[in-house]
Order: sequence, then structure tokens, then C-alpha cells
Amino acid sequence: MNMSFPLAQEPDAFARERGRMLFAAETTFLKGVVAMSGLPPADRLEICFAGRSNVGKSTLINALTGRKALARASNTPGRTQEINFFSRGEMYLVDLPGYGFANAPVAVVAKWQQLLKSYLSGRPTLRRAFVLIDSRHGIKAVDNEIMALLDRSAVPFQCVLTKADKVKGLDRDTMLAQVRAELARHPAAYPEIVLTSSETGDGIESLRSIIAELATTG
Repeated sequence: MNMSFPLAQEPDAFARERGRMLFAAETTFLKGVVAMSGLPPADRLEICFAGRSNVGKSTLINALTGRKALARASNTPGRTQEINFFSRGEMYLVDLPGYGFANAPVAVVAKWQQLLKSYLSGRPTLRRAFVLIDSRHGIKAVDNEIMALLDRSAVPFQCVLTKADKVKGLDRDTMLAQVRAELARHPAAYPEIVLTSSETGDGIESLRSIIAELATTG
């Protein structure tokens, strides 16, 4: 098994407290953006969350911030076609529209996919993208397309595996081997994987501490 992308370790007490403090203050919804002209000023650190429709992105953001309905999780994958900005102190958390959903009109899909690509390739304050991958399915071709875009844009990204409670034993080992092999093809991939479950809370403290470290180091 390729172990060049280890799983993130549980944070120590200091890192855990730093992550808790970062998200203890209120995170508020700022705006939804449907065109690059609507982006807020690039005047602070940004991190973004990208992932296929129905990967659990909204649920993860809600778990991170401790607010059950901050990010809207739709029962219809692909319905959210905006870049949603959340203000967390001197940082923006950015929820990108889900990709890889084929049942929307072609013109609509093309428009929001172009918005997604424009944002990822042209936002100077974007410090890291968290690319969410469903643990049950591993990395798919459409995920590799986004990762390749991040490679070309020199935007560091980190793989966050969601719904980890749904995969166990040998199935988990097989999935991790596939994910590691795919990540090894991408030079912009940060060499650590975060394994999470919004249902059980696993990995949430680790992800908070990673984001807090990014906020501290600017």
C-alpha cells in the first residue's frame, strides 16, 4: 500500500484548543456569488471546500462550525449553484458548488462549472482547497479534473474523506490505497489525508486544527 499520504493524526491538546477557539466565535453567511464580479474583496485568508454533489460538503461545514444549518444541505444534489462565502473572523470559509451532477440542464451545469474553475484559478487569497471525497466511492474521474485544475493553478489542496463511518476493514484499506495512488499523480496535493465522519464527529477536531494553523500562519 502506498503510504506516502498518511492519515492526519489526532491533534495534541494545544492544536485542539486552537481549533476550538477558532470556531468558537460565530461563523456567519456573507453572500452567495453567481459570477466572478460578485466576489467579495480579496482582503483576507480564504479556504474553500470542493466536492462532488452529495459528498456531504454542507454537513461537514456545519459540523466544523457547530451550526446545524449554516450551510444548506439540499435533498437534490446539484441544486446549489453559487459560491457561498461564510465569514469567520479574519477568514472566509468558501463553499463551492457541487460538481459532477449530470441531471441539471447542460447550460446551467456549464455556467456554474465555469464559475467554479474561474474561482479556483484566479483567487489570490485562496490558501488551501479541501477536496472532499466520499469514502464509499474513492476518487473518480471528475475529482481528478478538479485536482488537475488546482495543479495548474498552483493551489495547494488537501483530500478530506467524508462518511468514513460507512467504510470499514478491508474495504477501507482498498479505498485508501486507491485514493493514495490517485493523489500521488497531483503535485498540488498536500501529503496528508483527513478522514472524517460528520455523523460520529471523527476527524472534525483534526480538520479544525489544520484550518487554525493556516489562519495562524497567514
